[in-house]
Amino acid sequence: MQEQTCQVIHMDQVQTTETEWIWYPYIPRGKVTIIQGDPGEGKSTFSLYLAAAVSRGTSVECPNQVITNPDYVVYQNAEDGLADTVKPRLDLVKANCSLVVCLDEARFPLYMTDNRLELILEKYHPRMLILDPLQAYLGDCVDMHRANEIRPVMNHLAVLADNFQCAIILIGHMNKMQGSKAIYRGLGSIDITASARSVLTVARDPSHPEFRVIRQIKNSLAKEGEPVAFKIGEDGSIEYAGPYQCDDPYAGENGRQPKERDRAKKLIAEWMERKQPLYVRDIYEIADSEDIKKTTLLRAKTDMGIVGRYTEIGWIWEYPKKKA
Repeated sequence: MQEQTCQVIHMDQVQTTETEWIWYPYIPRGKVTIIQGDPGEGKSTFSLYLAAAVSRGTSVECPNQVITNPDYVVYQNAEDGLADTVKPRLDLVKANCSLVVCLDEARFPLYMTDNRLELILEKYHPRMLILDPLQAYLGDCVDMHRANEIRPVMNHLAVLADNFQCAIILIGHMNKMQGSKAIYRGLGSIDITASARSVLTVARDPSHPEFRVIRQIKNSLAKEGEPVAFKIGEDGSIEYAGPYQCDDPYAGENGRQPKERDRAKKLIAEWMERKQPLYVRDIYEIADSEDIKKTTLLRAKTDMGIVGRYTEIGWIWEYPKKKA
């Protein structure tokens, strides 16, 4: 067995540094950022708008204002075709496509812990890496609902972001737990959100759906930014609209802070959606990894109208069958 050594860092020898920003205070360089929202709200479209700005070296707010040298962007998308969707969208936002690259996933899907990710960062030293959607890049062996499996993956990404001073952006979907605060509505373990330094939500203005509003719900490096919006034209083009105020569909019931029971409902809803019936032993184990008490879990189950039933291989939870 290899002998372990105890390495100590003295804080008086650590040189303080300032955070660099791709877009202040929303997208820090060298850190992990999450952009999340319901399907069809414009998350991917806006991420390509960000990629275009980096590839041109221009400001996010003022696309014609050059603020830095054009730089590489690595863009991985597991849902949209390159030729019929991604490239046309890049053209619409006037990206410098010679500086937007992606790994070929035709034969071998890419995962967050894949060594190819580090190789492409080492080769191009991009200013930004986008993985869309994040759940597609976790890998077959990682359960996004289990904190103990998510933490090492997210830590690996954070190390890559820091080592290569690359802004890593993860595009995420929201769960179906309406009424909970946005910070608890990201798919999977709360550790995904906790590991990111910045978390943004994207949602359309209910009164003016052509405007998509970006809200920062977490910022570990600066004061949270104000809500801003962008407008999507009929042809798919994007126009930055600046500061914007409207009702937030992800604010939670009456703007109240979420309760622990909301987290429990979120967890149950996601697992009931994934597989039915749900074995009680599994949900107890997962809830424990999320620091959700058993009593809270059982109260959430009752609120949701879920019933328990004993089978030959143990207790299960299921939605009650509808009467004919």
